[in-house]
Amino acid sequence: MGANSSSISELPENEYLQKLSGSEPISENDPFWNQLLSFSFTTPTNSADLKLLEEATISVCKSLVEKNPRTGNLGSLIKVFLSRTKELKISAECQNHLFIWQAHNALFIICCLLKVFISRMSEEELQLHFTYEEKAGPSSYGTECEDLIEELLCCLIQLIVEIPLLYPCQHTDSNWWKWLCSWYRGRYSGGVTSALGDITYSISLEAVTTLIVFLSCQLFHKEILRESIIHRYLMHGRCLPYTSRLVKTLLYNFIRQERSPPPGTHVFQQQTDGGGLLYGIASGVATGLWTVFTLGGVGSKASAQLEQCSPLASQSLLLLLVLANLTDTPDTPNPYRQAIMSFKNTQDNTAFSSSNPHAFQINFNSLYTALCDQQKSDQATLLLYMLLHQNSNVRTYVLARTDIENLVLPILEILYHVEERNSHHVYMALIILLILTEDDGFNRSIHEVILKNITWYAERVLTEISLGSLLILVVIRTIQYNMTRTRDKYLHTNCLAALANMSAQFRSLHQYAAQRIISLFSLLSKKHNKVLEQATQSLRGSLGSNDSPLPDYHFWEMSDCLHFSETKLRHAQDLNVIEEVIRMMLEIINSCLTNSLHHNPNLVYALLYKRDLFEQFRTHPSFQDIMQNIDLVISFFSSRLEQAGAELSVERVLEIIKQGAVALPKDRLRKFPELKFKYVEEEQPEEFFIPYVWSLVYNSAVALYWNPRDIQLFTMDSG
Repeated sequence: MGANSSSISELPENEYLQKLSGSEPISENDPFWNQLLSFSFTTPTNSADLKLLEEATISVCKSLVEKNPRTGNLGSLIKVFLSRTKELKISAECQNHLFIWQAHNALFIICCLLKVFISRMSEEELQLHFTYEEKAGPSSYGTECEDLIEELLCCLIQLIVEIPLLYPCQHTDSNWWKWLCSWYRGRYSGGVTSALGDITYSISLEAVTTLIVFLSCQLFHKEILRESIIHRYLMHGRCLPYTSRLVKTLLYNFIRQERSPPPGTHVFQQQTDGGGLLYGIASGVATGLWTVFTLGGVGSKASAQLEQCSPLASQSLLLLLVLANLTDTPDTPNPYRQAIMSFKNTQDNTAFSSSNPHAFQINFNSLYTALCDQQKSDQATLLLYMLLHQNSNVRTYVLARTDIENLVLPILEILYHVEERNSHHVYMALIILLILTEDDGFNRSIHEVILKNITWYAERVLTEISLGSLLILVVIRTIQYNMTRTRDKYLHTNCLAALANMSAQFRSLHQYAAQRIISLFSLLSKKHNKVLEQATQSLRGSLGSNDSPLPDYHFWEMSDCLHFSETKLRHAQDLNVIEEVIRMMLEIINSCLTNSLHHNPNLVYALLYKRDLFEQFRTHPSFQDIMQNIDLVISFFSSRLEQAGAELSVERVLEIIKQGAVALPKDRLRKFPELKFKYVEEEQPEEFFIPYVWSLVYNSAVALYWNPRDIQLFTMDSG
């Protein structure tokens, strides 16, 4: 740095870094800072290089940790950065042509130092490094103490919300920005968009990244942080008025998905006045440091995706998720979550509630398009979940869309490729479906949307199918996968709840969807018989006789259960779980038959074709009530088919079913309560969401690396 270190390995010997971390205090007005911030070196583009960067600079950081309480050099560096950003925003008459580059480079160094400091000390210790005593002038009395953390946090937020990304057709009313654009037009032939827009993209990205680093103290605690100095600064005081603007800006960064400029595109052309130091810095950053802001990432997964996505959009979304999941303080709810819960569409002219000062408006059409396009990432799916669950304005808008398939299809594709996704991503996708199926309008409309050639569905060629039938197929496939692999009861519950919510509105089910419903019941029936046999054998072995007659499982006495070993008890528990699932499947079938039988001849056909499956459950005490309607339907249509003759074509059977659906006496069908399930978050949801969000940051953040041995919040396979 300054002397242009050519490689990461040379950084520990860099004279400017050594001076920064040395024993000599450096004034914020020292020319040293211009030299330090004029750096150029080949920077990391992958996790291995990022690890090397941290290892190479650890000696510098350790020295700074030791000596900074006496030198205050970290504080001086931060004050230099703050002064550069103040010039950036208000000094329209400033002739210092370096301030935009130096602000950028200073922030990069601060972020690197912060990351190491935060991983190695408590917040209280960190705060001491940010506290400095500034000697008063001759006419002043005593000393003035100032805490730089709040000032730096507030400055970062201001940078994010106030510096526009200068792209074609993008304008701003800021006077200082108009001056800056004018100045660059006069100085450089490359144009404002290619020069100034590129570096503001970089500064915005670095500001977002530094805020994430500030909040990363959570990574180094097993427990959820509920009392945090950084959280308190962000949720109170000077940062609080920027809450809605920060959330809005982060959302718009996600929506716009602006690509980072390719390395070297922001090199300014030297003019005839000689140029000076700025040109060397610009060229050096273009070929060296700039790489980290455009191609850096944690792990090969992130690196491979960055060419197809926007680093600023990805990083902004991660910061938004972190902020939204900060825990409430005893006296104040999380203002960032409040903003996410209450923002409205730009076309919504209704007044905001006076009780929420953080409300704002955003273009819902653009937001919807971005959400549809980005569902391959965990973080975009998590954002969609948060918006549907917490913001009634977004939920109402989404449910009213006439192109709902654009949102549902990516969610179904996540579930379809369940074996390739982490469990949290699958959960979020499934809960999104559950939330959507709480709405009867959604459940009706999805059967009216006809899809053609679903290429990612491999089990069968689907040349034409309704969105509703495809949803049923994918959810059933998820249940079957769960039965054979993960055996997660909650996954079963949520899948079945979504099917149950839809069941009364099933319409024109595709024949394959109808077959899969009955096939799932067949699989459950076989599973039930197997578990029942195991439980019976366990009890027979406990009683000591293979010839002793056994009572029906459901009439076992407590004295029988006392003989159970742990294995035998597990068999009994497994049987209870499988019977709960079978009961739910029977209720789903019954709901369809009682509410929309005449709309679903294919389901009746599949039911009749496999009617022997249901025989064993007719007299079963757990299913007798729900089996009455199903048994009635099977008997009614079986009788009509027998009257029609022995050998009937599929078309003729369906015709008889359609005719019989009109003649079936509906009053003979027993009424059951409507099947409706509503998603409710568990108590203390932060215990799930905070580790999940930080695992996404750890795995996906651009140009950030943390030593996995230091992570306490989650295990390395939990993300």
